Amino acid sequence: MTNLAIVVLAAGMGTRMKSALPKVLHKIAGRSMVGHALHAAKALNAVKAVIIHGPGMAAVQQEARNVFSDCVFAEQNDRLGTGHAVQMAKQALIGFEGTVLVLYGDVPLIQPETLCGLMAKLDGQHKMAVLGFETQSPFGYGRLIGDANGIIDIREERETNAQEKTIKLCNSGIVAIDNALLWQIIPKLSKENSKGEYYLTDLVKLAVAAKTTVALAMCKENEVAGVNDRIQLAVLEHVFQQEARRLAMENGATLIDPETVYFSADTKLGKDVIIEPNVVFGPQVVVGDNVEIFAFSHIEGATIANGARIGPFARLRPGAEIGENAHIGNFVEIKKAKIGKGAKANHLTYIGDAIVGAGSNIGAGTITCNYDGYDKHLTDIGENVFVGSNTSLVAPVKIGAGANIAASSVITADVPADALALTRVPAVVKVGWAKRYRAMKQAAKAAKKKT
Repeated sequence: MTNLAIVVLAAGMGTRMKSALPKVLHKIAGRSMVGHALHAAKALNAVKAVIIHGPGMAAVQQEARNVFSDCVFAEQNDRLGTGHAVQMAKQALIGFEGTVLVLYGDVPLIQPETLCGLMAKLDGQHKMAVLGFETQSPFGYGRLIGDANGIIDIREERETNAQEKTIKLCNSGIVAIDNALLWQIIPKLSKENSKGEYYLTDLVKLAVAAKTTVALAMCKENEVAGVNDRIQLAVLEHVFQQEARRLAMENGATLIDPETVYFSADTKLGKDVIIEPNVVFGPQVVVGDNVEIFAFSHIEGATIANGARIGPFARLRPGAEIGENAHIGNFVEIKKAKIGKGAKANHLTYIGDAIVGAGSNIGAGTITCNYDGYDKHLTDIGENVFVGSNTSLVAPVKIGAGANIAASSVITADVPADALALTRVPAVVKVGWAKRYRAMKQAAKAAKKKT
């Protein structure tokens, strides 16, 4: 593939989002919209990425760097249309030879395969290609005007005549164009239109005038849908989740009630995974083979090894590493902790900043007291340790392999291997005390009534 540079238009704040957050930073499947576009482009091995943004968008810059560490930025102070926005990239592309791909930071569902198909349309005859789609409801979209040779013009909705409004072949806005041709024709864009803006779509007729043929690549309408408000954001979230669920099941996972399972853009599932209803995957989750995830569990930033069982009502937070055949049960929260092979924490437990060795059993109500108000500290539990119910492990503390912690203990010092640790006071039983106490109270109550 030829050298590729991408230009991502991400300038709009999105006033219809009713948000202080730049529009392109709103998320679908746990990833910002601009992040989706950049990940799709990165899969094409682009050698240069230029992000066009508006004033005061440092957060957009940081998000872009998370995907393309060496991307460059150009600020569009005056909002004079998409053609003007692309012109802002000229300085960054000086000396570049190859193809420029124009993407949009608010078009999050574009797929790398589709972009590859668009790029494949370019050759010696075709130095520009546009991405189009067909729809039964074309209102609002630019129409693609073609002849036997290819696309000859793009007409914006407000510029179309009655006949052109019936055209169902529509423009996505995404284009691929030879860098030399781009900078040859883009200065010729005119603002003589109903909006008084420089339309990027006018590049087509300028390319045709420059004696090049403009090719057409096709895609699905949903893939190039844009977002202008939170309603459209929710629609595309639904589209993404439907496809993610389908792919998960096609690739060997069982979803008991697919409509209630939510994936992130980067969720990775192994084979023969069973997922019960109402499970949510946040970003950065990797699940091994033969894992069972029971209902109402929330998992984020975690790895789950083969054969593990999670939930129901479990929460795995970032840094959770669940070992092979380990069990994390109901109302258990794991944060930045390694749970060893075959270890169990089945009920009502918090394990944070910890290591739990293979085969250890963590009783109900156990808490690793990892935070002293200023710093986090490690709890290191060896292999085959038994921790009794309602135990507090005050970090930093180390429990040796094979040790036994008696229920209701507060452990503030290291426990040697194979030792018993308990901090309860001796039990005291006073025979008949409860009966005598009731009689005393009842007599006092009766005396009070008489007075």
